[in-house]
Amino acid sequence: MSPAIDHSPQSRSGFVAFVGAGPGDENLLTLRGADLLSKADVVVLDRGAYGSLLRHCRKGVEVVETTDVSAHPAENSVSLKILQEARAGRTVVRLCPGDPSFFSSVTEEVAACGKADVEFEVVPGVTPATAVPAYAGIPPAAAVPEFRVVDAAQVDDWAAHATCAGTLVIYNGVAEAVPIGKALIAAGMPDTTPVAVTSDGTTIEQYTVVSTLGRLGPDLKHAGMTEPALITIGENVAQRERMSWFETKPLFGWRVLVPRTKEQAQGLSDQLRSYGAVPEEVPTISVEPPRTPQQMDRAIKGLVNGRYEWVAFTSANAVKAVREKFEEYSLDARAFSGLKVAAVGEATARALVEFGVRPDLMPAGEQSSEGLLAEWPPYDSMLDPINRVLLPRADIATEALVAGLTDLGWECDDITAYRTVRAAPPPAPIREAIKGGGFDAVLFTSSSTVRNLVGIAGKPHNVTVIAVIGPQTAKTAEEFGLRVDVMSEKPSASTLAAALADYGAKMRHAAVTAGEVPRRPSQMRRGARRRVR
Repeated sequence: MSPAIDHSPQSRSGFVAFVGAGPGDENLLTLRGADLLSKADVVVLDRGAYGSLLRHCRKGVEVVETTDVSAHPAENSVSLKILQEARAGRTVVRLCPGDPSFFSSVTEEVAACGKADVEFEVVPGVTPATAVPAYAGIPPAAAVPEFRVVDAAQVDDWAAHATCAGTLVIYNGVAEAVPIGKALIAAGMPDTTPVAVTSDGTTIEQYTVVSTLGRLGPDLKHAGMTEPALITIGENVAQRERMSWFETKPLFGWRVLVPRTKEQAQGLSDQLRSYGAVPEEVPTISVEPPRTPQQMDRAIKGLVNGRYEWVAFTSANAVKAVREKFEEYSLDARAFSGLKVAAVGEATARALVEFGVRPDLMPAGEQSSEGLLAEWPPYDSMLDPINRVLLPRADIATEALVAGLTDLGWECDDITAYRTVRAAPPPAPIREAIKGGGFDAVLFTSSSTVRNLVGIAGKPHNVTVIAVIGPQTAKTAEEFGLRVDVMSEKPSASTLAAALADYGAKMRHAAVTAGEVPRRPSQMRRGARRRVR
């Protein structure tokens, strides 16, 4: 039997993959495309359009921007750069808009590889012809006798397309949309034929104008449509009213300020994206080690030596601080053997599970120190051999938990595990957006986030929706003159995001019921640019 041949990119002396990046939504990249990116030595792309896809690449990958190498085609073309890198034995991934075989501008680059005898692969991508109408709520090829796709730049006579019996999808035609409509009508297509023009399809900037061939001019006049855009013509456009799912998300296009670090906000930001929002993480506090480490050192030694019956964690930051101290002593989660562990809420519990520790106690109701106290058992000398609890916390922690545990008969070692200090001010554009109404909403997850955000960036504009995690945070926000619009039913960041989504859905429903175009809060401030449908 002959040996198996290794076709992986690493086995080749030089290799080029032309990978379709899809229509805009980074999540529409194919699995094959993501796999090739993870193995690439060089990635050639338009960073402005597809920079987010670099998250699939390994550390140290060389990134070549097409805008940097295409100014002088003779000496420094993209094709020449790709060939040079492949001949040097490197794996090159060339990210292409949509599908590289579908109205693509990379055909000459592919041909250059073939001519130079450089091995290459073409990886199809999700094409805008199907994805953009689908994201606009239009099934382009459902129950129609014909589905036709054309590039407006290659059409001289529209009469041949006026006879299309199904759906006609037009690339690169938004600038000439009105003349194209008139040409189709002149060639016999009814002026009542439905038309949808969608710009920035599959992204959170997606915007669709629905009209007819006869009304296209007036309806597009103030829409501000620019490329990339797609024109969809045919009776299936009428199904958008009942099949639209993307642009009707409750927070579609909302720019939401999340006053947390990227690490802390990951789950919350993902949840907001699922509602159609654009989260922007702005840290308001910086977590630093204690000024003197001796207290934490003694606590860790006591934990290992059996000094404590319980360890109570009131934040993910406390878990992180203890974990880092464990690593200093070459300890791991096994040091918690025989101890009971409490977590104040879901985020803290997740941090513990990632550490390898499953909490024994969590509040069933309110996720706070008060909720934890409501579940905490009183000290019983018959059942508990030790009456001491370790509390590794922030330097600004309240005394309520210590007082409550003391009342239950426990002795507490309240240890400063980390310090919280106000973060540095965010960049000027972020500060201007906060004060000028550029954000549609801000999520406050504690009183300190209110105080610190106002301190480092100023008060949010009065059109910005203020969402708070509970009554105490609401009180602090009102003390700073902020109008609270949304309050979570329970002190959970996930519940707070869901409450904001419900608020956005009600705003949208009210506008639609009144026959108005739904607008984001930031579009309601004076001087905001408005699009007219």
